[in-house]
Amino acid sequence: MLDESLLSILVCPADRGPLVLVGSGEGELLYNPRLRRAYRIEDGIPVLLIEEARDVDEDEHDRLMARGRPADPR
Repeated sequence: MLDESLLSILVCPADRGPLVLVGSGEGELLYNPRLRRAYRIEDGIPVLLIEEARDVDEDEHDRLMARGRPADPR
């Protein structure tokens, strides 16, 4: 689980917008619903590199948004 203070300052490196924290059976990830890009979290450390993000299709987008919560509470 990522620390709340860290979550409050994280933004997407591509558009500088807030991210959604999504927890799942496979672990956690940070998701940008505007660009539909998912960033993995390895050993509690977000990998916020544009070239490391993966694209998300419509079905996965719906699932992620149903399970996620905004990482930026502002």
